[in-house]
Amino acid sequence: MNQKKVFNTILFLAVIFATFFIAVSSGAQQKPTLYWGSSGSDVREVQQRLSNWGYYNGPIDGVFGATTSKAVKDFQRKNNIPADGIVGASTYNALGISTPAPAAPAGYQPTKGVSVGDDTMLLARAIHAEAESEPYIGKVAVGAVLLNRVTHPSFPQTLSGVVYQGRALESVANGRVNTQPNDDSVRAARDALNGWDPSYGCLYFWNPSKPVSAWIWTRQIVVEYGQHVFGK
Repeated sequence: MNQKKVFNTILFLAVIFATFFIAVSSGAQQKPTLYWGSSGSDVREVQQRLSNWGYYNGPIDGVFGATTSKAVKDFQRKNNIPADGIVGASTYNALGISTPAPAAPAGYQPTKGVSVGDDTMLLARAIHAEAESEPYIGKVAVGAVLLNRVTHPSFPQTLSGVVYQGRALESVANGRVNTQPNDDSVRAARDALNGWDPSYGCLYFWNPSKPVSAWIWTRQIVVEYGQHVFGK
């Protein structure tokens, strides 16, 4: 084989490799994190896989609602994955659906230590009082909801105003908001203040097992962590 043929062969293989790499990368980017409220072909793919394996008996309609969330949680428990009802990299992989490792949330910087300022402590107390027994991501989500309210025109424009607004929080009414937070709650407050928002912009959270205003069920549920649902 002469040098020209060798060069052409190498060039051909390089083009094939580059095409394959781009195709794989593009496909990977089409596997977003799925949660209550998501919709589309990725949800249908997950529903179909769960249905094939006996976890899901609802319609394959591409709508991530209560039935899909329950099926995902059942699957996660069976496969030793935290049962948060969210389809991320671990759940995709367990389902046999390839996806890249998730990137860090935009603007998020991991907490280096427990640094406590006025806003941090107030937010930590609210998180601890409202979500002490919830999974860590649920604690951060509660903090994010309170911070989202600060920047929303329908709520007070300060954190203290949001926390103490008309006893909107159960923990204010019963006094638990004055409880000393643990380190997890302080770290969750710091993570929320650093920009991590696992609520995806929600303004409300509630426990469906407790008596709540009928109005709250008119809100669009976006995601669920532990005993709380989060909505807009």
